[in-house]
Amino acid sequence: MADPRPAGGRIPRIVIVGAGFAGYHAARSLLRRARGRAEIVLVNPTDYFLYLPLLPEVATGILEPPHASVSLPGTLPGVRLVLGEAIAVDVDRRRVSYVNPDGGHGQLGYDRLVLAAGSVNRLLPIPGVAEHAHGFRGLPEAMYLRDHMTRQLELASAASDPEERRARSTFVVVGAGYTGVEVCAHGQLYTEIMAYRAPQIGELKPHWILIDVASRVLPELDQRLSVTADRVLRGRGVDVRTGTSVQEATPTGVKLSDGEFVGTHSLIWCVGVRPDPFVDSLGLETRKGRLVVDEYLTVPGHPEIYACGDAAAVPDLTRPGEITPMTAQHAQRQGKTVAHNVAASYGQGRRRQYKHRDLGFVVDLGDSAAAANPLGIPMSGLPAKAVTRGYHLLAMPSNRTRIAVDWALDAVLRRQIVQVGLVRSVSVPLDTATPELPARR
Repeated sequence: MADPRPAGGRIPRIVIVGAGFAGYHAARSLLRRARGRAEIVLVNPTDYFLYLPLLPEVATGILEPPHASVSLPGTLPGVRLVLGEAIAVDVDRRRVSYVNPDGGHGQLGYDRLVLAAGSVNRLLPIPGVAEHAHGFRGLPEAMYLRDHMTRQLELASAASDPEERRARSTFVVVGAGYTGVEVCAHGQLYTEIMAYRAPQIGELKPHWILIDVASRVLPELDQRLSVTADRVLRGRGVDVRTGTSVQEATPTGVKLSDGEFVGTHSLIWCVGVRPDPFVDSLGLETRKGRLVVDEYLTVPGHPEIYACGDAAAVPDLTRPGEITPMTAQHAQRQGKTVAHNVAASYGQGRRRQYKHRDLGFVVDLGDSAAAANPLGIPMSGLPAKAVTRGYHLLAMPSNRTRIAVDWALDAVLRRQIVQVGLVRSVSVPLDTATPELPARR
């Protein structure tokens, strides 16, 4: 990066809001380019970057929770971390306001701003869902789900009423996209292991139901991945119901669009995500709730502001008129492109457009099952499993050895099935995607 000092000799400050896939990789790439010639500040509610694709394995006891997270101070030396949630941006004065975990307020001036606020659980106006369902977007939710599955089967085994036993051993996952399919696949195996070890639970036959309004599972992915995932899930006894939705949720079950009432105490909400509401508060142009940017990831009329990841409506140059989907693959690469273009704004190289074609997707279905299509080549079974785990290891910025050891131990040792009791239900309400913070003011 060329010397970017503003008038007065101070080094410029680049503020990045959010440390998801986009924000983390933007900070990491900028750190290598700046080499001390700019101050990089990262505003995030936690001190870690969470590798979301591994959360189902955290929820089912395969991986230790810290191993799916990456320390920001430990992997971004030289980046100043500000613990807090951004609540406002004054684009005229170039200031970001934030609130820290203790409720204190602060402000940061910036010369360049990268908005990578990410996304939160997508809510639908369905009675009872917000009160009785739980999402799956963070470590607290994954740890809560593990305890919840264990607790429900233990309570079911102790119940004398057959209806209660059946309801507590029934698990309903809403949303058969990437997250929902993996949560259902891993969760079914977890409860199966638990039932096998405890005869009194095994008699209950844990029942998993996967629901989606689409005509097939993984509707956003290649048809061949969908066929593989559907075959694996049904082969394990999962009740896959496509073309179906939830009409109402109650404390004791859910009413489906076909009129059936399913007794359950476990409603797992995986219907997708929406851009962080912070984006709407900025007063800048949005599209489908995402901040409008050009092909260089800059906000029109504000060349000092960049946006990337789920919070940005990035033009898809491979599909004119469309915007890129909200995936980790796009977010990561957009973060790197933003870093390149921020550096270019200070004279290091020339800015470049964001143009990317999907390299394929991997879906971990637990045990030795997976579905993958690297470079468009469809795979299933052990080869797909090897590709899936290899991809995740390569994509993880750190903790690779710890993750590999966790996988190896799970293959040779009995999985620990016990409640940890660290996360209560009230700490993971559906309408949040991060640990609770003071309300925005």
